Amino acid sequence: MYLGLDLGTSGLRGIVVSEEGNVVAEAEAGVVTSTPRPGWSEQDPSDWVEACQNVVAQLRALNGAAFSAVRGVGLSGHMHGATLLDRDGNVLRPCILWNDTRSAQEAAELDGLPSMRAITGNIVFPGFTAPKLEWVRGHEPDMFAKTSKVLLPKDYLRFWLTGSYVSDMSDSAGTAWLDVGKREWSDTALDQSHMRRDQMPELVEGSSAGGELRSEILQQWGLAGPVVVAGGAGDNAAAACGIGSIGEGSGFLSLGTSGVLLVAKESYAPAPETAVHCFCHAVPDRWIQMGVILSATNSLNWLSRHLGQPVGTLASTLPDSVKGPSKITFLPYLSGERTPHNDSAIRGAFLGLDIASEPADLTQSVMEGVSFAMRDCLEALKSTGTKPESLLVVGGGARSRFWLETLATVLNTPLALPKGSEFGAAIGAARLATCAVQGADPGDVMLSPEVAERVEPRVELSSAYEAEYQRYREYYAALSPLAAR
Repeated sequence: MYLGLDLGTSGLRGIVVSEEGNVVAEAEAGVVTSTPRPGWSEQDPSDWVEACQNVVAQLRALNGAAFSAVRGVGLSGHMHGATLLDRDGNVLRPCILWNDTRSAQEAAELDGLPSMRAITGNIVFPGFTAPKLEWVRGHEPDMFAKTSKVLLPKDYLRFWLTGSYVSDMSDSAGTAWLDVGKREWSDTALDQSHMRRDQMPELVEGSSAGGELRSEILQQWGLAGPVVVAGGAGDNAAAACGIGSIGEGSGFLSLGTSGVLLVAKESYAPAPETAVHCFCHAVPDRWIQMGVILSATNSLNWLSRHLGQPVGTLASTLPDSVKGPSKITFLPYLSGERTPHNDSAIRGAFLGLDIASEPADLTQSVMEGVSFAMRDCLEALKSTGTKPESLLVVGGGARSRFWLETLATVLNTPLALPKGSEFGAAIGAARLATCAVQGADPGDVMLSPEVAERVEPRVELSSAYEAEYQRYREYYAALSPLAAR
């Protein structure tokens, strides 16, 4: 058996998977995010450990026999978070998360330094790890001076599990300290951001071994050692492994808290000027290109919170089939935006509200606004020569047929719904554990799922949605200078 652990922004999910890839047990535990100031987003790493213990206890209660047969653990997690440890491995301050925008100035300064984009293959975004450490250096110098190691969120969980300071290529590619083409730490990038190589963890491929469970954990969990902990992956690379997107041109669209349009590449193809992310994949000799928006289903969660109606209730007010765009335009920039704008100052807006506007109208406009933002990502990918012919679609937003049909029409791209439901980052992590334990070829393990259904674009409505998309772009251009003041 193999244990996949996915540390998400809102909680940790664990699944136990058989050698054949069948899920035999699953459990979840929540994690609280703190927002002590506007634009700040932090978590206490001890909460990740508590959530992990909670999830394992649930899994053992659900299927103790299966759990006792675990021989490998795979880790996935939200990327870019800065977990600062002192020389004794103690946490110095709360982890600064991926959607924290406090280091916008530091990111811009690092991005303007010689060779940073050339080395990392990316714009240095405010959410990345390097500018967070620059912010700590400027605002919390005592903490910066005590920092002996910087770990990404899932790698702190690994440190607790194994006692080892290790990370994988895909997660480390989002720090702005990795030479993404060479798949190794860059002394130049580190030096330019006032960091040292000895503060970095050891690097391994995601499908390779990245430690073994400590004897204390083995005893607590009732496991016979050794149990290998795979290198693992950042959440999106792990999701790509879970859905079989490791070959050239294969890709998916994820409607989760954030929105991701990911395509796998067999060669390194950076295009930082487009704000497309180019990261290492979780398997050797592969890379990924991603367009990322910061608020996808999170936009619907925000609307739900303020209307006082559950997301499911709001979604149920819409029909299964689209009839044309809303007269209301929603800009989903609740936390700024990455692709294609790299704009930490822009904020969300409803435009065209009417006294007669109802919750259903707002819900439709939110789904459309997120769809237009994903279209921005697709256009950025296309500008690099990457154009997927079809996309698998995953994430909570995929439960809405109205949203899927809107997306297919706005993107003018067929969407494929995978058969079954287990294609997320947790199963990708478990697949990486399988490779690490068995020495298996990732291509033999990370297979694409059977397609249950295809959602085609509504060709007869394409021109109407195209016109609304152009209006959406004009609204951003008009509001961005105001937001920056």
